[in-house]
Amino acid sequence: MARRRISAEQGRAAVQQWSASQACGEDPGRKVTAAAVRHLLEELAERAPGNSVEVRVPPFGVTQCIEGPTHTRGTPPNVVELSAQTWLELALGRRSWEQAASASEISASGIRADLSDVIPLLRLRIDADDADGRGSA
Repeated sequence: MARRRISAEQGRAAVQQWSASQACGEDPGRKVTAAAVRHLLEELAERAPGNSVEVRVPPFGVTQCIEGPTHTRGTPPNVVELSAQTWLELALGRRSWEQAASASEISASGIRADLSDVIPLLRLRIDADDADGRGSA
């Protein structure tokens, strides 16, 4: 298991702040988005350990996950690449893998490059009167 670089508390706070900003139609900012993306990539690697799929969310982060054959050099045979917005929506259960794939918002290559069995990672509910953006899980 990879060592976490973002504490669970910091990561959860960034995800909640990103989610609350999205609910209000505001831009959460690059720093919050980066922390939320990286936290959820770390969560993915912890929940679906392995090295057969590389998940890329440029420019914020990359992780490897899913058990199976591993690679040692060059581009891995199973790669998923998506935007931060799409990654966060999928990881939080706001959209399904099928919805994002049919909208061509996911670049996935390889027979294992389908994360629909391991997402969403977290579901947040942001109440309209939740002014501080903490929401509830």
